Amino acid sequence: MKILVQKFGGTSVATRDAMQKVLNKVTDGLKRSDKVIAVLSARAGETNKLLALADEWSMTPDSAECDALVSTGEQVSITLFTMLLKDAGIRARSLLSWQIPIKTDSDFGRARIRSIDSGNLRSYLESYDVLVIAGFQGCTEDKRITTLGRGGSDTSAVAIAAVLDSAECEIYTDVDGVYTTDPNICSSARKMDRVAYDEMLEMASMGAKVLHIRSVEFAKKYKVPVRVRSTFSDDPGTLVTQEDSSMEAVLVSGIAYDKDQARVTLRALPDVPGTAAAVFGPLSEKGILVDMIVQNTSNDGHTDITFTVSRKELPQTLELMHTIADKTGAAEILHDVNVAKVSAIGVGMRNHSGVAARAFAALTQEGINILMISTSEIKITILIQEKYVELAVRILHDTFGLDWSID
Repeated sequence: MKILVQKFGGTSVATRDAMQKVLNKVTDGLKRSDKVIAVLSARAGETNKLLALADEWSMTPDSAECDALVSTGEQVSITLFTMLLKDAGIRARSLLSWQIPIKTDSDFGRARIRSIDSGNLRSYLESYDVLVIAGFQGCTEDKRITTLGRGGSDTSAVAIAAVLDSAECEIYTDVDGVYTTDPNICSSARKMDRVAYDEMLEMASMGAKVLHIRSVEFAKKYKVPVRVRSTFSDDPGTLVTQEDSSMEAVLVSGIAYDKDQARVTLRALPDVPGTAAAVFGPLSEKGILVDMIVQNTSNDGHTDITFTVSRKELPQTLELMHTIADKTGAAEILHDVNVAKVSAIGVGMRNHSGVAARAFAALTQEGINILMISTSEIKITILIQEKYVELAVRILHDTFGLDWSID
């Protein structure tokens, strides 16, 4: 049995007309495979409306009840779309996560998938040609509904494709693929035909909205090819797949940016063993993700530590830092929200040198000051003032020849 998994985002199911386009994609999928599983998000804007409703009813909405509430958005989408399929003469059925089941941990609001009953799915496929499954959600062992976090429908689709050994998972959205950078910032941005899992992971970690980062992690782990396509065109899109030698030949594949950044500095901490642990231990315990870290050592027995966090986690971070400063004797706490990250990403960096030097030189020529730097095997990230982000993206995109003139 050849199974194709297709995922459709909120804009793809926002209206009846949009769902008709989804119907065409599913019908086309049936021509290319024996069975189709369509994973749907809530209609555009519905999740935000439901969260606002929770805030209206409660000052501190219970996380488990919030998950039960917001999961109804996907229930609306899958039932309406299944009606269209049946009217078109297609044998179809809608399924909620608990009916499969898709089992998760109990971290409400950002649950992680533990298992999917593939046998039950295959049993349903004996009776139906299309299964329409609610994305974004799962259930705990004791049948509490959970959600997987924003963008979680991508993860649902890739995980289902993995357990069913689907040849490919198609992610349909309102863009026609993965671009070398944000086309809204850089008019010469180029749609990529292929991108490696590791490159896509780095792009997703930088805030690229094309794919949910955990869906890429699933795809890489289980070697599921993922094709990002537009619901509203016939463009073949971008294939996210395993790295090959042709990808390594390209020095830099894309430029990404992230404005959701805040910089925090603790000044004049005692330069003794355990100082860094005293700073970052409490942050870890609170689940606050720290990204870039720089520690400077002075000659008077003190050190400065600077790091970045998400802006939404800044208030809690500063509260923790004041407690830490009292305990360690730090002289001052500074913070800045007018910063952003820009990254050059490419698997070709593994085998080529000089990427950082070229990037730094290009930014220096335009008078853009570099505040912090971090690197990985395939990524160079630079922290700069937020007001220079768009300029920096265009400069780096041009520096590494990522425009339309490149084959």
